[in-house]
Amino acid sequence: MTTSPKVVIVGAGIVGSSLADELTARGLTDVTVLDRGPLFATGGSTSHAPGLVFATNPSKTMTELASYTLEKFSSLRHPDGWCFNHVGGLEVATTERRWNDLHRKAGWAASRGVEYELLGPSEVAALHPLVDPDTILGGLHTPRDGLAKAVRAVEAQAWRAMERGATFVGHQDVVEVIETNGQVRGVRTTTDVFDADIVVCCTGFWGREFGRRVGLTIPLVPMAHQYAYTTPLASRRDANSALAEASLPILRHQDQDLYFREHGDRLGIGFYGHRPMPSDVRALDYDSTISPDEMPSKLMFTPDDFERAWTESVALLPELGNGKVEDGFNGIFSFTPDGQSIMGQHRELGGFWVAEAVWVTHSAGVARTMAEWMIDGTPGVDVHEVDLYRFEDAALSDEHILTTSSQAFVEVYDIIHPHDQRVAPRQVRTSPFYDREVALGAEFWEAGLWERPAWYESNAALLEQMLADGLTVPERDEWSARNWSPISVAEAAHTRSHVAVYDMTPLTRYELSGAGALDLLQRLTTNNLDKSVGSVTYTLMLDENGGVRSDLTVARQAEDIFQIGANGPADLDWISRHLPDDGSVRLRDITGATCCIGLWGPRARDVLAPVTPADLTNDGLRYFRSISTMIGSVPVTLMRVSYVGELGWEIYTSAEYGRALWDTIFAAGEPHGIIAAGRIAFNSLRIEKGYRSAGTDMTTEHTPSAAGLDFAVRMGKAVEFVGKAALAQRESTSRLRTVALTDPAAVVLGKEPVSITGEVVGYVTSAGWSATVGTCLAYAWLPADVADGTEVQIAYLTKSYTATVVADPVVDPEMARIKR
Repeated sequence: MTTSPKVVIVGAGIVGSSLADELTARGLTDVTVLDRGPLFATGGSTSHAPGLVFATNPSKTMTELASYTLEKFSSLRHPDGWCFNHVGGLEVATTERRWNDLHRKAGWAASRGVEYELLGPSEVAALHPLVDPDTILGGLHTPRDGLAKAVRAVEAQAWRAMERGATFVGHQDVVEVIETNGQVRGVRTTTDVFDADIVVCCTGFWGREFGRRVGLTIPLVPMAHQYAYTTPLASRRDANSALAEASLPILRHQDQDLYFREHGDRLGIGFYGHRPMPSDVRALDYDSTISPDEMPSKLMFTPDDFERAWTESVALLPELGNGKVEDGFNGIFSFTPDGQSIMGQHRELGGFWVAEAVWVTHSAGVARTMAEWMIDGTPGVDVHEVDLYRFEDAALSDEHILTTSSQAFVEVYDIIHPHDQRVAPRQVRTSPFYDREVALGAEFWEAGLWERPAWYESNAALLEQMLADGLTVPERDEWSARNWSPISVAEAAHTRSHVAVYDMTPLTRYELSGAGALDLLQRLTTNNLDKSVGSVTYTLMLDENGGVRSDLTVARQAEDIFQIGANGPADLDWISRHLPDDGSVRLRDITGATCCIGLWGPRARDVLAPVTPADLTNDGLRYFRSISTMIGSVPVTLMRVSYVGELGWEIYTSAEYGRALWDTIFAAGEPHGIIAAGRIAFNSLRIEKGYRSAGTDMTTEHTPSAAGLDFAVRMGKAVEFVGKAALAQRESTSRLRTVALTDPAAVVLGKEPVSITGEVVGYVTSAGWSATVGTCLAYAWLPADVADGTEVQIAYLTKSYTATVVADPVVDPEMARIKR
């Protein structure tokens, strides 16, 4: 970035204006904000947004972004009145499942510092007297949440930005992004040219169309959402002044896909229960006059789609039965395949940034994060869930974006289990072993568009035998039993006692080659990669602040060829951005062209030795070493690594050999009781062994030391790797610890709050029921001074479980099993 870059923000809605405010507050004052509509009710989503801001979210990052938004908007001043009204949020439950889910949300709030209280029916009715208490089981009240007056918030921030030097220009339809040699130089509108070193796409639901102009797929779908206004309610006649507008909490009736907010003596009703209504924004009329009632983003109301909404609204709020829907519209806003926002910089066009699919709820938080990212080089919060490059290539097809974004709309208010699986599209990516896995009765989970066996019904008989032999598998409650099978416990136990095959094909693999490959890896990762050919090294990639971006397993296959086991597309993006310009390093994704079997267990050597000429003894192939050899007729790479903590290998080959590899190993393993095992067993075994999962157990919020990964950092290596300087300055107040639940029947799933003597001090990241120790083990971020043996409480739905902090790894800390 130059000393004083010129910034053009395209879009003067809530995101663009917030970003202008955040940039100018940091001294970047040469900012121009353009919009095709008038200022400041431009005709986009912001202009008709109901303004709901709820901080609590399944995502910790999104909670932080929303919390900043509501606090910042609270501080804004506007001559017409408030920009934010802390009327509070109120979610009600009419079913036991929803009541349990509100307790789960209360747990998220508790662990993230969001003020909340769980209320009984009469307490809900006292807060919101329109609610019939006989129809509900209770509610979750979040008093700091509330309503943003979106256009006022836009104006207040825009005026402040202009006082610092920013310029806002309306009626500027951007038709071209000007670029030279892979760098933005400005934008061309229908009437003018604006020079720029940085262009930021904040165009809202026009984002996907705008991205096409620079060869970038921004995966969002403009979707219409119904919003209706009731006739006046007698009980609210004098309750609100024209200025105050609302005093009742925002009410969400998610069992029926509804929310309600006041507009004086009327209610506004939002409805997500109708059919998905994707909109072609190219057909919108932007030439006509834009007003609060007429704008391109407000489509004609479709009463038939609202019928159920009205029926259920009257059932919850009986006074509505005295009136009717007076007016309404179908308002357009953005949905993405995973329901998250999209942020980041174009990899092929320097200076082109994206902040899209951002609702008012998270707008100021997103703007602050974007400003930090653009100016400092690193955002202040973890952004892996919203990263522009988080999607696989196949997920960027038109069909996939439409299908998944439509499903995201349908599920806005659904109760989503952590292990719920996408219905469509499925079977997009399958390993060469897929038909063999189907024949064994695999129950598949999907991630990264890969079909991944979670467990195998063929192991049901094994479970019965192990139960008869004394294995205990406690019965689970309905929630934790979803998308789970006790067969997975048998698979894990069998891996520890015999041998099992795991399909590791979906593990992302890159090949990095060329004369500069080692130097690049030394600069990007924390460990020392300058080792002999055949070495395998576990290492980390950090951001500039010393936070953990990802973890990698790197095998040196030749002097200038490395195979990298990574975590997904964001890793490819990060490495790609650091490739030298001289062509000395080549990076390619080899995942789909290859496949991998994890063969692990105490009998793994007995299985493999007869079918390979390789010396599999400890002296012949040491731990964390790899060789090229044959298994039967199949050329393979054997890596002696184990994510489950048992003797064995990751076995790689080209995809065309996959079926033969599977069949050869299973034939050799039959005398030794070999089985195929799934992801649930895999997860429980890796937690027993103390292995972390990047993006789940640690993110850029955490240092390697705090995550228990100091062993993967070589501060003494000569190369100045990314994040090294920051590591020396950071001190962590929390650590990732293992906790063991006291009750063998107790199970947690992740994101639950953890308390010590009644005070919430941390949260669970991941968990698995351990067949080895006979209880659920979980990772949790806890204060750094918490000692082993400390008793903690974990809130799970409506229950509280006792657990004990234990040293990790829980199983085989001496590494005797893995090196046997």
